[in-house]
Amino acid sequence: MSDMPSDRRPLAVFDLDGTLADTAHRQRFLERRPRDWDAFFAAAPHDPPLAEGIALVFSYVAECDVVYLTGRPERCRADTAAWLAAQKLPEGPVHMRRNDDRRPARRTKLDVLRRIARGREVRAFVDDDELVCDEAERAGFTVVRARWASTSAALNDAQEREGRT
Repeated sequence: MSDMPSDRRPLAVFDLDGTLADTAHRQRFLERRPRDWDAFFAAAPHDPPLAEGIALVFSYVAECDVVYLTGRPERCRADTAAWLAAQKLPEGPVHMRRNDDRRPARRTKLDVLRRIARGREVRAFVDDDELVCDEAERAGFTVVRARWASTSAALNDAQEREGRT
């Protein structure tokens, strides 16, 4: 019901990289040693949108408020906000990793999901990271696995071992 007050509407929580944003063009920065994190994140504003993910966001807006939950560090907030606006995505809170947080994505994202769910129903959580999705399902969240983008082994390793995205 669109006439419900915003604080009563359920939430749809969306990851960015590999879910809404196509990171393929910048994954090369993670395939070298040492990994070039500055270049990886500096290239994020040039990510093409992933049509399947973008369409899914809009399929939820009639019934849900949208929240973005990314493993990107806080220092990327301005670029991230500009990218979301350029895609004409619905406004919503953007939860980002602290700049010094190197925990695996499955830990950081689950912590935020649990915090969000204390005050509102989370109708769906959409993410491309299989380990994050597994943890969220185990915690009782309804998960939509974003399998429409290709991720490199280097990115998967970075998400799990280095806690960078």
